[in-house]
Amino acid sequence: MKEKPSYYAIIPAEVRYSKKLTPNAKLLYAEITALCNMNGKCTASTEYFCRLYEVSRVSIQKWLKNLEENNYINRVNIYLQGSKQIDTRVITLINTPSKEKFTDNTNINITNTNLTDSNKKAFFKKPTFDEVNNYCLERNNNIDAEAFIDFYESKNFMIGKNKMKDWKAAVRTWERREEKKPKTMSKIDLQLNEYLKGKEYL
Repeated sequence: MKEKPSYYAIIPAEVRYSKKLTPNAKLLYAEITALCNMNGKCTASTEYFCRLYEVSRVSIQKWLKNLEENNYINRVNIYLQGSKQIDTRVITLINTPSKEKFTDNTNINITNTNLTDSNKKAFFKKPTFDEVNNYCLERNNNIDAEAFIDFYESKNFMIGKNKMKDWKAAVRTWERREEKKPKTMSKIDLQLNEYLKGKEYL
């Protein structure tokens, strides 16, 4: 059995996530890219792939056909001069992926992921008393920062069934509830009142 290639293989996103390709066809595509990157072209025979992956000739032919029918590879047979006997089969990649392009795309994706707003908002940091108090002073809303923190601390900073994402938004919501309190009393307002009453007895 021939030595397995040690050169890098590339499976671009369009191949990885293709619903038209079987998982084994995707693996074979990666093998073909490794041979192309190592030798400049892929001239491996069906028997070579059979020995490499320890599968039947029929399996390899199915994988190659799957790739060819979906325009990921092109196969060209070179015949012996003056005969119909195949001398060499050359497999070429359509839209050949390069290591440089692969590396650049990876770096760009990582950078973009780190800069997305969704990821920035995904990590909630519990506010300090000073942060809440200063924000309430800025808004001049007369909200008791200590009561706000104690109330949500008792709920593990959950709003309903969801983790709090923005404590400043929660302050503004609290502020609006305080303004409406004489007119209506919601369930959370009742809970808050009970909490504040209990705190007075401590």
